Amino acid sequence: MTVLVVGASGATGRYLVEQLLIQKHKIKAIVRSPEKLPKSWKNNDNLQIISASILELSDREMSEYSRDCQAIVSCLGHNLTWKGIYGQPRKLVTDATRRLCEAIKANKPEQAVRFILMNTTANRNRDLNEPISFAQKCVIALLRLLLPPHVDNEKAADYLRTKIGQNNECIEWTAVRPDGLTNDDEVTDYEIHPSPTRSAIFNAGKISRINVGHFMANLISDDDLWKKWKGQMPVIYNKSSVDKK
Repeated sequence: MTVLVVGASGATGRYLVEQLLIQKHKIKAIVRSPEKLPKSWKNNDNLQIISASILELSDREMSEYSRDCQAIVSCLGHNLTWKGIYGQPRKLVTDATRRLCEAIKANKPEQAVRFILMNTTANRNRDLNEPISFAQKCVIALLRLLLPPHVDNEKAADYLRTKIGQNNECIEWTAVRPDGLTNDDEVTDYEIHPSPTRSAIFNAGKISRINVGHFMANLISDDDLWKKWKGQMPVIYNKSSVDKK
């Protein structure tokens, strides 16, 4: 497949690209700072590096870069700095998701494109009954008031749920919800659940970024896995994290 990855230079996006290269996909990677990328990427014939800020692309450019892609993955996130959290663009993930979906629809693909959004366990799937404690509801309410990136993550997933939905002819989607992210060098055993099995606020689990990248790459490569999770918001934990809850 040909896969467009936005946020490819981020902490998790890098692992996704590496997993896609292992699986022999062709990749278009949109990055703001290509000079920070591994040298091996620049010499890989299966990887096209596009130096750009995703929201600064014109509609024509967005359509061109997404054309002929069978899958698009957004690993976008806000930098954990004052400017990254409270500066512009505050709707980075939501606006990028919307514009990429509009580009897909404008291209009128013969087969539905797989859109994968990296999200968070702090965001509930409102299509399911995912009960949370009163204390967690209070914390989430504070996050919405104090941390614009949390609202951005919620609205991006809501766009896929409510605007794209389950029966779009051009787009099939899934929003992957990792719990507490860690840095590891090797893929390990992990588990996927339709909903959180523990509190994202008071009893968070762990998941390595390389495992998240591995799962998202497999969603693209494995048709049966895609059919199982499309239109859903799967939660991913390291298996050891699940065992120790």
